[in-house]
Amino acid sequence: MSTAPVLVNGHWVASSATQTFRAINPKTREVLSSEFPISPWSEVEQVLVAATKASFAVNGWSGSRFGDFLDQAAIRITGRAEEIVAKAHEETGLPVSPRLKDVELPRTTNQLHQAALAARDGSWSMATIDRKTNIRSLFGPIGPVAVFGPNNFPFAYNGICGGDFATAVAAGNPVIAKAHSSHPETSRLLAEEVFAAAQETGMPAGFVQMIYRTSHEDGVKLASHPLLGAIGYTGGRGAGLKLKVAADSVGKPFYAELSSINPVFLLPGAIAERGSDLAAEFTTSCLMGCGQFCTNPGLVFVIDSAASQAFVADVASRFHAAPTGPLLGEAVLTGLVNGVETLVRSGAELRCGGKPIEGAAVSFQNTLLTVKGEQFLRKAEALQTEAFGNVSLIVQVASAEELLACIEHLEGNLTGSIYSAKAGGDDELYGLIELLLRRKIGRLLNDKMPTGVAVVASMNHGGPFPATGHPGFTAVGIPAAIHRFGALHCYDAVRPERLPVAIQDKNPTGKMWRMIDGGWSQGDA
Repeated sequence: MSTAPVLVNGHWVASSATQTFRAINPKTREVLSSEFPISPWSEVEQVLVAATKASFAVNGWSGSRFGDFLDQAAIRITGRAEEIVAKAHEETGLPVSPRLKDVELPRTTNQLHQAALAARDGSWSMATIDRKTNIRSLFGPIGPVAVFGPNNFPFAYNGICGGDFATAVAAGNPVIAKAHSSHPETSRLLAEEVFAAAQETGMPAGFVQMIYRTSHEDGVKLASHPLLGAIGYTGGRGAGLKLKVAADSVGKPFYAELSSINPVFLLPGAIAERGSDLAAEFTTSCLMGCGQFCTNPGLVFVIDSAASQAFVADVASRFHAAPTGPLLGEAVLTGLVNGVETLVRSGAELRCGGKPIEGAAVSFQNTLLTVKGEQFLRKAEALQTEAFGNVSLIVQVASAEELLACIEHLEGNLTGSIYSAKAGGDDELYGLIELLLRRKIGRLLNDKMPTGVAVVASMNHGGPFPATGHPGFTAVGIPAAIHRFGALHCYDAVRPERLPVAIQDKNPTGKMWRMIDGGWSQGDA
C-alpha cells in the first residue's frame, strides 16, 4: 500500500520519508491499514520556506479575506461530516454520538465561524491612534504558525482545523499543521476540505500545509527555526517542555497546554447538604470519556470527617460499578500505569482499580486513590503527577489550616472548583481558599465540575505553568485567543497612505473598535 501524501506548498505530494507509521483502533488494538510518513528535516524545511512566502503574499490583506476562508473551511468540513466522524471513531474509539458528531464537530465549525467574524471585524487588533504624536499601532500577523494537535480532540484542537488553527488564520498567519499520530487519517480528511476551501477563496500556496509526524529532534529544530513566527501546542508535558526549551532559546512565542489536574474543593457544608449528589456529579465528570480531558478533575480536597469518609466510600463504589471504555492508545495506557504507580509510591492508597484491563480494547480500571493531607504536604510534587485518564486522587486534610497549606503547594492548573454550602455556612472558608487558589488557576468555578469548556468570548482555557506556558493567554475564547498569534506593530510618523488600513484615519468597516486619543471609538480619527 502506498504512503499517504503530505500537503506541501499548495499540493498533495509523495513524501520523501524513509520511515512510516500506522495508527491503531484502540477498541480492538487492530493496526489500521493506512500508512503515513515521518517527514525528514528536508521536508519540514520546505514547508517552512513555503509558509514564509505565503506570509508575505497575504501581507496587507483585509480580515474579510481570512474570514471567507475560515467560513468556507467550516462549510466544507460540515459537508463531509459523516465520513470524518466515522474515521475519527475508528482511530480514537470516541463514540460517534453524542461526542464526535453532535458535540465536537459542531464545536469545531463554530470556532471557525467565530474566528471568521473576528477577522472581519478587526477589533481584536486593538488598533490605537495617537494623533498628537502621530504614532499608531495595532496587532498584526506574527508569521508562520506551527500547530501541534493533541490525541484527545481529533477535531476541536486538530492542527489543521482546531482552535489554534482558526485563531492563527484570523490573525493573518499561514499555518503548518502537525497531525497527531493517533488520528492521522482523520487529519488527512480534514486537511483535504480545508485545503479545498483555501483554493476556493484564493489563499496562496503554502498558506495551509500539513505533515503527519517528525522525529523528536526535527520537532525541536522546527520549534526554534528562524522562519517560524510562533507555536501552538496541545499535548503531553514531557514533549511539550522539550519544544518549549527550544523555542525559549531563540525567544520564539510558544503557547502550550501541558498538564493540569484541576483541583476540586468540597467544603464540609456542601458535603453535609448533598454528599450523595456530589459523589454522583464528580463520578460523571471524572469518568466522562475515560477521563481523557485536559479539564478532568484529577485532584479533590476534603476535610476529614465521618461525612467526607462516607463521600469517599460512595465515590469508590460508583467508580467500581461504572463501565469503562477504550483509551486513546497504548501511550495513554502506559502513562496511566506509570502515573498511578508514582502516586502509590508517594503514599497514596488505592481505593479501587489501579490496573489495566485485559481484553481487546486498550483500557484501564476506573481508579480512585486517597492520601492524607500531611503526606500530600511532604510529597506535593509527586502527588500532583498527572494520570491522564479515568483516575483521581482525594486528599483528606485534617483541618482548614492544613487545607490552605496544601493550596500553597499546588502547581498551576487550568481550573479550580469550590463547592460550598448553599446556606452560607462555608463562606468564610471559601473566601480564604479563593484568595490563595486564584493565583494557581486560570478559571474558577463554583458548585460546578470543570470538564465543560464553553466556546465563548469570556472563556479562559489557560492558566499558570505547567497548565500552559504563559498565564496571560487562552486557547479558547475569541478574540482573546487570537492575540497569541499577533505581533504589536507600531508606526511612527508613517505617511497616511502607507499605514495599514486599520489605523488610517477612516474606520475601514465603520464598526471596528479603535483606541483614538485615549478613548475607544467606532468613528473616524
